[in-house]
Amino acid sequence: MNKTSIWALTALATLGSTSAFAADLPGKGVTVTPIQSTISEETFQTLLVDKALEKLGYNVQPIREVDYNVGYTTIAEGDGTFMAANWQPLHDSMYAAAGGDKVFYRQGTYVTGAAQGYLIDKKTAVKYHITNIAQLKDPKIAKLFDTNNDGKADLTGCTPGWGCEAALNEQIKAYGLSDTVEHNQGNYSAMIADTITRYKEGKPIFYYTWTPYWVSNVLVPGKDTVWLQVPFSVVPGDKNANTQLSDGKNFGFPISTMHIVANLKWAQANPAAAKLFAIMQLPLADINAQNAAMHNNQSSEADINTQTDGWIKAHQATFDGWVKEAAAAAK
Repeated sequence: MNKTSIWALTALATLGSTSAFAADLPGKGVTVTPIQSTISEETFQTLLVDKALEKLGYNVQPIREVDYNVGYTTIAEGDGTFMAANWQPLHDSMYAAAGGDKVFYRQGTYVTGAAQGYLIDKKTAVKYHITNIAQLKDPKIAKLFDTNNDGKADLTGCTPGWGCEAALNEQIKAYGLSDTVEHNQGNYSAMIADTITRYKEGKPIFYYTWTPYWVSNVLVPGKDTVWLQVPFSVVPGDKNANTQLSDGKNFGFPISTMHIVANLKWAQANPAAAKLFAIMQLPLADINAQNAAMHNNQSSEADINTQTDGWIKAHQATFDGWVKEAAAAAK
């Protein structure tokens, strides 16, 4: 029997056992519509919430994938229930534009220690003593990262609609890099695959990425690549922003957190789910490991389900504790 068949039987058994106790569970008769971006690597953290909600008796629908800004609007209007990848502060403007705390429920912190920023290959960094993105104002330095012979450094940037593209565009302008740096926007997965190919060919690379994500398992910072600092803090919509770390270094983005954000009225009507959203915590290293497995051709829907079930089994006491505490909040 293959893994998919085993997972299917396990899922059916779980569904059956859940149904047997549904009458006593706080989520009986309540439908949940999970919202997620088109980044498939977020499915693991969404699915983990789904499975906990199912244990509470909720009728969890298939995940709806939309752009982040559409996701916030959908949840705000009540057409979606929750999203498990609300980045702070990266998504603050989208969160506020959709209604902020007046329409959203956001308590607790799901993931801590998320980083993002600019990197180049270590070989080029060492050879030309590049440590700060401002050095790319020098056309000679910028040309090192030119992939299409237009004289500008080609930055593997951010997919439109993710939120990071606004930050990158504003920073490039503020640092005086518009004449020497081209922010390439498009399908990130395709662009970063091309970037990795260039690295394997021994060519200089210049890219944006974030953690948790599989890229830093392939292009390992400190070993293969180096993070570039920025000359000063620039955050869209925040003139008083300070992205400087406690050690004095500044990589352009603060260490971020991720939260589970839900429709406020729905959360108020479902205290068990609200409590669950507030108490769940997922280690960043575990997301990195799961994302790395996806990059190694274990990325089907069945694979991600199996990986999520595996995480639950390895952390059964924690998972059961979440469900128990959440159920108690409904009484």
